Amino acid sequence: MPAPADLTAPADLVLLNGRVLTLDAAFRTAEAVAVRGDRIAATGTTAELRPLIGPRTEVVDLAGGTVLPGINDSHLHACAFGATRPPLAVDVSTPAVSSIADIRAAVRAQADRQPPGTWIFGNGWDIGYLDECRKDSARTPTRWDLDEVSPDHPVLLYEFSGHTAWLNSRALEAAGITEDTGVPPGGVIERRADGALTGILRESAQELVNTVIPAMTEAAREAAIRAAVDVCHAEGITSFTEPGLGPGGKSLFLGSADTATLQVYARMAREGQLRARVGVLLLPLEMGGAAAGLPDRLTTLEGLCDGADPRLLAVLGVKLFADGVPPSRTAWMSEEYANGGGRGSLCLHGHTDTQRVDELHAIVRHVHAAGHQLGVHITGDAGIDAVVDAFAAAQLDHPRADARHYIIHGDFASPRALAILAEHGWGANMNPGVKDAIADLMDGIVGPERSAYQWPVRSAVDAGIPVTASSDAPITYPNWRAGVSSMLLRRSKATGRPSGPDQCVDLQTALRAYTTHAAHQDFAESWKGTLEPTKAADLCVLAGDLLHTPPEDIPSLPITMTVFNGDIVHTTAH
Repeated sequence: MPAPADLTAPADLVLLNGRVLTLDAAFRTAEAVAVRGDRIAATGTTAELRPLIGPRTEVVDLAGGTVLPGINDSHLHACAFGATRPPLAVDVSTPAVSSIADIRAAVRAQADRQPPGTWIFGNGWDIGYLDECRKDSARTPTRWDLDEVSPDHPVLLYEFSGHTAWLNSRALEAAGITEDTGVPPGGVIERRADGALTGILRESAQELVNTVIPAMTEAAREAAIRAAVDVCHAEGITSFTEPGLGPGGKSLFLGSADTATLQVYARMAREGQLRARVGVLLLPLEMGGAAAGLPDRLTTLEGLCDGADPRLLAVLGVKLFADGVPPSRTAWMSEEYANGGGRGSLCLHGHTDTQRVDELHAIVRHVHAAGHQLGVHITGDAGIDAVVDAFAAAQLDHPRADARHYIIHGDFASPRALAILAEHGWGANMNPGVKDAIADLMDGIVGPERSAYQWPVRSAVDAGIPVTASSDAPITYPNWRAGVSSMLLRRSKATGRPSGPDQCVDLQTALRAYTTHAAHQDFAESWKGTLEPTKAADLCVLAGDLLHTPPEDIPSLPITMTVFNGDIVHTTAH
């Protein structure tokens, strides 16, 4: 039963004359909501809540706007997002740039601001949106595009998906990459027909440069977190999962996924400087890491968040990498890719499939037996089956109630895998924004039929899985309204073409993926995720009536106010 409304004393904040979506079990709506301290005091009609207005109560007339619980982005690399955006990095994503010429101009401007010899970083470029590449399919970015505008700075620009790095000649030199450099397993060092390096590194070849870039300072990590939280507030996001911090992240996202970032989060939380609710998945192993190193790695991460308010910062579990990321061919598929290239595999690093599956089972078994939640990064259908089988085997060996393991991405989850996840109460964290971004590309890689099924949200919901949705920022911008729209429409961002309309869901389901289901993933449904009395006073306020906005218009609905822990942390009011 929900807690009764507290109508005995004036509220600190009352929002009236709107549409309040409580997201409770009945999806009840109201006209007004009152906040007292850091908790929801009551919801109801405007007339019912007016008596809670006292001489010091802040009153907001919603004028028909919508209120819903603070958004919970359940897979958002916040430090990485902040570190790969201005002012710490160059924004080379759409719509900030639309051509290689635009990127050259942005890099030149950054070079003018930085001392010679310092690294210039950027993130987000996509050849699908660069004019030169769209006009000429043979045209790709090269180091020579960057050399003229940045001759004195090493430049490293990550592609939006994280699969590819674009370097200038100074960066290749700094990394010691020459025409004689060996290619790491699963990686590509791109060359012209004459053998000259183009400056493009794909997949594991990126490690050649990732391992030589300067480590982020503590001040830079804090600045990146603060910048990311500011963006979250502007987007109505009050909670997020930082999905993977630890020694396995030392070379990921400029090193922003390393253990040092968790230590900065812990310090900020203890000092009262963390203005969002952050759940953390520990990342003890790098991609392809061995089970033998897991116990010692986990031991080094124990106690780092001691003393922090668990409602602000909580270690939720452990993240594992089980394969690559679409649209790469490291996703382990049950059938050949449509345009050749095999069917991918789990992260092998010199092992056979059978050996790697054995390693996967050993890692999952240890983490499960130790009492941790597991969030496993996995994409291809065969790989997802392998991970789900590992979950089930670990549960059989070490029965646990309510472990809440989940697959991360899970974009080709088979009906069999979905049924097993649902049977055990396990979850699936999906990325609707990525679906929109790569739908056309995936048609060519896996074929239109499998591409349409990618991220089978409807099938997962119908199976009984509490699906969560997330931005995977910095892979996509954390606009949850765009994610909701995608779940309702499933249309290619580039062409507007439908891709798997049978996997669309309704608005209520989409909103729960960003609120109640995300709170459940966090083991926090008892105190956040709905607008019910005594729940956390985290609110997202939209202009307009969300329930009656056409799906294609939802992404542009303005966020007019964000309330975190009872405090207004973002407002567009003048």
